[in-house]
Amino acid sequence: TGVRRRTSPPAAAMPPPLQAHRMLLSHRRASPIPRRRFTAVSSLSSAPAKTLAPGPPASSILSIRESLLSGERTAADITSEYLSRLRRTEPSLRSFIHVAAAAAEREAEELDRRIASGGRDAVGPLAGVLVGVKDNLCTASMPSTGGSRILDGFQPAYDATAVRRLREAGAIVVGKTNLDEFGMGSTTEGSGFQVTTNPWDDSRVPGGSSGGSASAVSARQCVVSLGSDTGGSVRQPASFCGVVGLKPTYGRVSRFGLMAYASSLDVVGCFGSSVFDTATILSVIAGHDKMDSTSSSHDVPDYRSDLASLSLLESKPLNNVRIGIIQETLGEGVDAGVISSIRSAASHLEQLGSVVEEVSMPSFSLGLPAYYILASSEASSNLSRYDGIRWYLNLILLQLFFLSINIYVLGKAFSGMGSRFQLMT
Repeated sequence: TGVRRRTSPPAAAMPPPLQAHRMLLSHRRASPIPRRRFTAVSSLSSAPAKTLAPGPPASSILSIRESLLSGERTAADITSEYLSRLRRTEPSLRSFIHVAAAAAEREAEELDRRIASGGRDAVGPLAGVLVGVKDNLCTASMPSTGGSRILDGFQPAYDATAVRRLREAGAIVVGKTNLDEFGMGSTTEGSGFQVTTNPWDDSRVPGGSSGGSASAVSARQCVVSLGSDTGGSVRQPASFCGVVGLKPTYGRVSRFGLMAYASSLDVVGCFGSSVFDTATILSVIAGHDKMDSTSSSHDVPDYRSDLASLSLLESKPLNNVRIGIIQETLGEGVDAGVISSIRSAASHLEQLGSVVEEVSMPSFSLGLPAYYILASSEASSNLSRYDGIRWYLNLILLQLFFLSINIYVLGKAFSGMGSRFQLMT
């Protein structure tokens, strides 16, 4: 598949690495801008505040669990429904690099047998929930490529910790989702296998690098999915595809089994169709892991318990809550439609009782060039482990050291690594 021209504008223009470095060197601290009340220009501003409708939290996970335990539906039926939708939509979306349909059907049938014999106590909190896993997370039962041809056909001997915890909670892994090669990209056009499209408009990109995971949940090819976020790779595609994306705090979820991009920035995150579903997934995958020394040892709460039911909220549940809008995020390079959406959201927050103010962060522009320096440096180190793993190029090059560097680069291209990474490693 050819790489299509990007038609979905990012929230803010991102300069290339060299330009970003120049920005860092030439930056001069701007004088502080006084804080002022945010003025939301929107048709929503004149609308009266409405009382929020009561009702249980919207949750595909809860719905599946209740239907299974009540006998209303079987896991086999639910799995068949999702697989049917996946087969129907996948030719145009290309969200998955690998689909484990037969294994998912077997696991669903086994789950039905356990429910029939043991009832509610026989199943975990994610029983019957179909999960897509970004293909830079290791899975013992299916290939794990990182979106790169250099790992085509590679099957790990173990599950990543986050994947293992999902399985232990009863989830069914339906397949591995597409991504920009090794997680470096923001459109999922940089995959070594295929280009994923946006379910809302197949002429547009789903964002990236976790575009396959976001697209799959948005198109209901699976219930929830795992992704990874180094510089926006969960949050941005969630926005593009209209789903809930959660990037936990660094260390909250173990990185064991995640193919490293920038080790000091990488975070395993998740996608769902509701806040409740992402909170449920986080409660399962979070926690200390002896295989990851950077994972947090803090206790894992039930994140769902902090989500109040709408029926318990007043018409102005955010009364006197102060919210800041960063001025530097609404400047040059931001699409007018994005600014309009932010102002509409701010207006809605004011209707719910909050006080929205503009605040200035003069050093905000340093974030991107600093990210490029750190991420590129760590990526060059992490990706060097893939040198010559297929044809033992390093050994050959050591023996034939008199050959030119051009042969080295050509050898990497032959082994399957994308052109963006050859010079990096």
